[in-house]
Amino acid sequence: MQSNIVIIGAGPGGLAAAMLLSKAGARVKVFERRDHVGGRTSTLNQKGYRFDIGPTFFMYPQIIQEIFEACGEKLEDRIELKRLDPHYKLYYEGRGALLVSPNRSQMEQEVARLSPEDAGGFTRFMKDNRKKFTSFAPILQKPFSSFLDLFDRKLMKALPYLRPTKSVDADLRSFFQDEHIRLAFAFQSKYLGMSPYTCPSLYTILSFFEYEYGIFHPIGGCGAVSQAMMQAARDLGAEFFLSEPVTEITFDNTRARGVVTPSGMHPCDGLVINADFSHAMKELVPNSLRKRWSDKELQKKKYSCSTFMIYLGVNRQFPDLHHHNIFLSDVYQENLTDIERDHRLSDNPSFYVCNPCATDPSMAPSGKSALYILVPVTHMHENIDWNAEAQRYRNLTLRQLEKIGIRGLESAIEYERVLTPTEWESEYAIYKGAVFNLAHSLDQALFLRPQNRFKELDGVYLVGGGTHPGSGLPVIYESARITSRLIERDLQL
Repeated sequence: MQSNIVIIGAGPGGLAAAMLLSKAGARVKVFERRDHVGGRTSTLNQKGYRFDIGPTFFMYPQIIQEIFEACGEKLEDRIELKRLDPHYKLYYEGRGALLVSPNRSQMEQEVARLSPEDAGGFTRFMKDNRKKFTSFAPILQKPFSSFLDLFDRKLMKALPYLRPTKSVDADLRSFFQDEHIRLAFAFQSKYLGMSPYTCPSLYTILSFFEYEYGIFHPIGGCGAVSQAMMQAARDLGAEFFLSEPVTEITFDNTRARGVVTPSGMHPCDGLVINADFSHAMKELVPNSLRKRWSDKELQKKKYSCSTFMIYLGVNRQFPDLHHHNIFLSDVYQENLTDIERDHRLSDNPSFYVCNPCATDPSMAPSGKSALYILVPVTHMHENIDWNAEAQRYRNLTLRQLEKIGIRGLESAIEYERVLTPTEWESEYAIYKGAVFNLAHSLDQALFLRPQNRFKELDGVYLVGGGTHPGSGLPVIYESARITSRLIERDLQL
């Protein structure tokens, strides 16, 4: 008899699970509250401009390629991934810029140009992190179901490379003396919504991935990959119900029996939650069924930062602006303190600008540009009233752009959208607007993170950034592989 699987949410993890479980023979239904798939990995289309909502590039595409292959598909038959060179331009306020290249000898020269004392450090960094990733990759590919899993032989063997007592910045000091050079290999901890001064040293592998495997732009934007995944899942038999929010999960004691949506009751043998973890727990699971993850405990947990977003359609092009551009202010450490400790808005914030038309003209009308501007900020906090601050911070951010040569924007804007942490919570159902989910501190990792087979509820499984292995597209896809294997085994698919 065919097993019924219900998936709540059509984000990257839910889409990957839909593909894998459909291929395994399950009858899969995916319910998505919005009118399109992808969650934050989707596309905003307005007035001929196309913007990625969240992620703007693909890193380590091997996992998503393997998922397509496991389903009898080839990713390249569905979507074109264009490898970028250079990766991005890194602007240091008052210190010049670093053009980050996938060419390793060229990158070594760039490091030596900016910091002669660090010549050779890049090669040593790559060699060390290659060993680190090789030792830790098997751990990222397995579930952590009990405390005893923390004593897994492979994990114990990997510990010398992981250096768990060090932060990303402290680990990088072994390779680079200059703090600006370290930042070039440390700012990637922001992909997890964390500071490199507190983020565990394991995550130096994020910058390693960029040089070892490349950075890719999907033609049409990252949302095009989500669309391709939906179509692949549909071809395998999965059903998608868009604009169909799940309003209730029905339980028999602690076992999930189905979900309720505006169209009725939908029974299931297994339930996959791809919605933001904390928000889904609070909205869909009675507090009485949750002890370890009760409302009170969720409130105590550490959460990632959020982002202040500006999407601008402008009637001109920027020939000197690279595809990816990162500005690190001369008070970068203060920026991080403002975000993580003081929960206030910086007066001189660091920021990121994506100019996808440098690679993909389809993202804007001819002769125009679709600019994506991101400023890391604290998640929702009583210190900041975004209703009062949004316009002021928007104006400040546009002034900041002048520091990397983007001037005269106001008169060129044809479309504008601003997203604050408040909108991330209200429109995208993200708890506290923490777009990178639960923080990736050691006390919220592996077994201490919500588990792929959710322990407190029978027949409930998790995919996405709120479960093991964590946030970021590659590991979210990996979470779907881990969870799908557990379901296949539990339901004997």
